[in-house]
Amino acid sequence: MSETILIVDDEVDMLNLLKRSLEPDLKCRVDTVPSAEEALKELEVNTYDLILVDMKMPGMDGMEFLGIVKSKYPDITVVMMTAFGDIDITVTAMKKGAYDFIAKPFEHDALLLRLEKALERSRLKKENIKLQQERFSGYSFQNIVGKSNRMQKVFESIQMVAKTDLTVLITGESGTGKDLTARAIHALSPRKKAPFISINCPTLPENILESELFGYRKGAFTNAVRDKKGLFQEADTGTIFLDEIGDISPTIQTKLLRVLQEKEIKPLGETKSIKVDVRIIASTNRILEDKIKNEEFREDFFYRLNVLPIRLPSLKDRREDIPLIAGHLLEKYSAKLKKPLKPLSRRAMEVFLYRTWKGNVREMENILIQGILYSAGDEIRIRDLGLSDEPAPVSMMENKFQNLPYKDAKEQTLQRFNAAYIGKLLSDSSGNVSKAARKCELERQALQQIMRRYGIKADGYRS
Repeated sequence: MSETILIVDDEVDMLNLLKRSLEPDLKCRVDTVPSAEEALKELEVNTYDLILVDMKMPGMDGMEFLGIVKSKYPDITVVMMTAFGDIDITVTAMKKGAYDFIAKPFEHDALLLRLEKALERSRLKKENIKLQQERFSGYSFQNIVGKSNRMQKVFESIQMVAKTDLTVLITGESGTGKDLTARAIHALSPRKKAPFISINCPTLPENILESELFGYRKGAFTNAVRDKKGLFQEADTGTIFLDEIGDISPTIQTKLLRVLQEKEIKPLGETKSIKVDVRIIASTNRILEDKIKNEEFREDFFYRLNVLPIRLPSLKDRREDIPLIAGHLLEKYSAKLKKPLKPLSRRAMEVFLYRTWKGNVREMENILIQGILYSAGDEIRIRDLGLSDEPAPVSMMENKFQNLPYKDAKEQTLQRFNAAYIGKLLSDSSGNVSKAARKCELERQALQQIMRRYGIKADGYRS
């Protein structure tokens, strides 16, 4: 039995009943204590995944106990038992960190369902911690996160090209980490103590880009009131990173080709060339071969750039890295924004796994920052991220379930469908079950029955 529950209640009969019924049904170990004081002593020597505690007890009550537990053991999931109708007390408990509450008297099946959901939350917490540990045990390379075979090959390529002094061309969709890759190559190279200069080429008009790259002499043009070093001179003995080089003009391409061939530059207004010792790393999200066919990119310049190519995979090509990247970004931006570190909910992680991610890691970064800022609970849910709760594409469903027995595959498919379909109904009706039932043409009781079966709670959709 890998999971453990601690039940705290001053009624001994209730403790015995819960222990006998929950251990076989939840397949976990259940310990019981008759007071909050004894529970705190138990927590000093044992670890628990879930605490089920009664609200009203002699001595220290459940609310005070909750405050101490969340202060000393913030990752433990706490579920409160309370008399039916104590809504104000329940709301206060939830604000203080209780995951859920169960009103007495309760039905056994309803109790099991709530505790299963609470244990699921604990598992997610554990997985999140495990992801953080994994990140520091071989899955982070020069601030780039990934354990997929594709990313391991990228890491090998970075280590290989870093030892050389040859030109590198990094290709891949926007947001795949081309800047991080360039910095990693520089950091592992013999030039690591020299400057690393980065410039995003398409953000500057041609004339300004030229003067920024190569510099100019006083009087070379209007407002050139003094000599100015270009970025190639600033990067001397180091590395210059030309980001999105596929969008530069033919004129700049020609001048950069001279730098690659002759290792020299000529500032604007200068008559003599200046030798520079700079390694060039370039990147693009364009298909340069197509631009060559359209005579938008010089073929000789392409072959000078493409000496050591590195192709970065998109997120859709390395979905197994998504939980690891999400965990890394959550940790990074929770610390930056001075917010508590929270895991993604199970459903949010499912959406992340089948999402298209047109903007790749950069898109995920922006979405998670929103979730960190807007999340009010103890996990980040879909509505905090500003995402729609839609079912996975059929192809993803097939990949997910193809090795399961028919019965299990069917049940999981229904679980996903109902979570997405009913979740959208409840979201549109602000958690009003009656309104949601009318929209889907079901009786209210029928909809509630489906919601109970699949563990869907209307509370989470209410404003």
